Amino acid sequence: MKNNITTIAFDADDTLWVNESYFQEAEKEFCDLLADFQPQHTVSEELFKTEMKNLALYGYGVKGFMLCMIETASRISKGTAPLSLMDRIIAIGHELLRKPIELLPGVAETLKRLQPHYKLIVATKGDLLDQERKLEKSGLASYFHHIEIMSDKKESDYLKLLKHLDCKAENFLMLGNSIKSDIIPVLEIGGYGAHIPYHVTWTHEQHAQTLTHKQFMELSSIDHILQKLI
Repeated sequence: MKNNITTIAFDADDTLWVNESYFQEAEKEFCDLLADFQPQHTVSEELFKTEMKNLALYGYGVKGFMLCMIETASRISKGTAPLSLMDRIIAIGHELLRKPIELLPGVAETLKRLQPHYKLIVATKGDLLDQERKLEKSGLASYFHHIEIMSDKKESDYLKLLKHLDCKAENFLMLGNSIKSDIIPVLEIGGYGAHIPYHVTWTHEQHAQTLTHKQFMELSSIDHILQKLI
């Protein structure tokens, strides 16, 4: 593999910096706000149903999450939730958008060592403005040749990205925390995938089956890739 790879793509959220932990904190507060209407686990399940129903409309990111919280609160309360509760839900969303950027261990050093040898890109889902904000505040932008904010991460999306990069699949490596979004579609089109587990994973991104593939690697941390490539 060392001789094949020319381009390395990195997922952003929970690969380069902390993200899902903040969403889980926000969801817990949301469930607490609706404790007078339904138990926490029920509110959480209803929120997830709303997110899945609206995913094709809103895409991924904080703004869609905020709208789904508002819709869920209205449904669970049967329209009786006070405006003050809705105001607090909007505030939860705003707080998510203002969260500090907390780089994960080893990220900056790994990018610094890889940059002279490979074309590095960001390939991530999420809201365009929010992801641009996080990248700017992360201090990592200078390491990357290209930034791609993707509406989804299916095989067709990766093929479109590779065409834009003028890169063949056999020369492409994707690193990320989601087996479902970052790894499997890339393997399916003939690329390489390296999974970096994060301690919490959004339900929609969870993948329970063991993955075995000659072009797949399981890494203990992001800097582990240096042992494979340099």
